[in-house]
Amino acid sequence: QVQLVESGGGLVQAGGSLRLSCVASGSIFSTNVMYWYRQAPGKQREFVAFITFSGITNYATSVKGRFTISRDNAKNTMYLQMNSLNPEDTAVYYCNIVNRGDDYWGQGTQVTVSS
Repeated sequence: QVQLVESGGGLVQAGGSLRLSCVASGSIFSTNVMYWYRQAPGKQREFVAFITFSGITNYATSVKGRFTISRDNAKNTMYLQMNSLNPEDTAVYYCNIVNRGDDYWGQGTQVTVSS
C-alpha cells in the first residue's frame, strides 16, 4: 500500500507561481513513476506531467515551459513548480504513483488562478 498527500495549492493571481508537493509513504519501490494530473470543474481529469525514479520527465503541451516537475527520492516527495499561471490552470491537482503496476492517488489540492 502507498499513501499520497498533496499540499501547496491555493489562490493566486494570473502570472503568479505556486509549488505543489506530494509526499508518498508506504511500500515504495525504486521502479515507480509519479504523475501530476488535474481536473477542472466540468472537465475530465487530464495528464499534467510525469517523472520516473531516475528523473526522466514529460509534460502536457499546455504546461510545457511553465511547469517543472521534480522529485527528491530520499524524501519520497514529488514537486510541481508552476509559473506563469493563468485562469485555465484552475483545477484540483492530483498526485499519482504507479508502483509495481499498482496505481495510487492522493486526495487532491485545489489551485485557483484569478484573472
